[in-house]
Amino acid sequence: MQIDGRVIEPYTDAYIIAEIGSTHNGEFERAKKSIDAAAAAGADAVKFQLFRADEMYTDAVDQEVYDHVVKIEVPYDWIPELAAHAEEQDVTFLTTPFDTESVDELDPYVPAFKVGSSSLSHVEFMQHLAGTGKPILASTGAQDLDDVRDARDTLTTAGCSEFAFLHCVSAYPTPLEDINVRAVATLREEFGDPVGFSDHTLDPGTAPTAAVALGASIVEKHFTLDRSQDGPDHSHSLEPDEFETMVDAIRATERALGTGAVTITDIERDWYEDARRSVQATRDLSAGETITSDDVGVHRSVGKRRGVDAKQIDTVLGATLVEPVAEGDGITEDLIERDGELSD
Repeated sequence: MQIDGRVIEPYTDAYIIAEIGSTHNGEFERAKKSIDAAAAAGADAVKFQLFRADEMYTDAVDQEVYDHVVKIEVPYDWIPELAAHAEEQDVTFLTTPFDTESVDELDPYVPAFKVGSSSLSHVEFMQHLAGTGKPILASTGAQDLDDVRDARDTLTTAGCSEFAFLHCVSAYPTPLEDINVRAVATLREEFGDPVGFSDHTLDPGTAPTAAVALGASIVEKHFTLDRSQDGPDHSHSLEPDEFETMVDAIRATERALGTGAVTITDIERDWYEDARRSVQATRDLSAGETITSDDVGVHRSVGKRRGVDAKQIDTVLGATLVEPVAEGDGITEDLIERDGELSD
């Protein structure tokens, strides 16, 4: 998968999304400041939510709820300016739309779409998103594996070939004991790569780094300038310094994960030479002697010549020395012969 020219695949730098959501509080300048702060904290992308109260609720909804949702709507005329501002800050502009009209308004300004968990089973909406031809990131909160399979089938049938499911628990905030990060591995096994993690815990390091260690290529975390403010997203969001701590922890985890190859590393070489056991002489030996088990032992070679590896001792026993060896020095292959021939 590629988003805005960025290749997203496992065990490379995770694609980190700052979910500004509705923490802009309906204030345009606050939305821009949030982009600035997220970029400074190390986010690769910033994401807003584009919803309309009229589309989300019927007339029977509680008026207080309706009025609050209207207050934090992102006006369509913000979109071009926010997208341009994100580009100036060198972060990708993403948005979660909640209705097809919003998808169409966003389409010219976003390189990919994010789907909120509550929309995963909305077949017509998912089909409309797939019709844009853009990559789709979809959270899996309050869905079981069959629900996610159904969403996959909807997307692929509608022609979407680039999508990633993000493990998510729809509890705000989510206690660590309920976050179930191993679900990331389940998603990888079921759907292949890439997969991701949309986190609602308040710990900036534990769950995101565990998800990356399990192969998450995308990490999304709610972001606010001030968690003490009123609003639906502030209480489970990270403030800028916490978000930066999360980014640093993820990047450190990625460095620690390495390549997975089991080999002798360059930084182990000195230790290997000094500490890994090899065949060393236990007394002064003369040229022409036939080596017995009383003449050699398996020891560390610190300060002395290293002999053949301990597992090769049988190649030394019974061989004839062609040069003298001092006590403590290693027996190397060029110092012995068998049946009159030097060892290889």
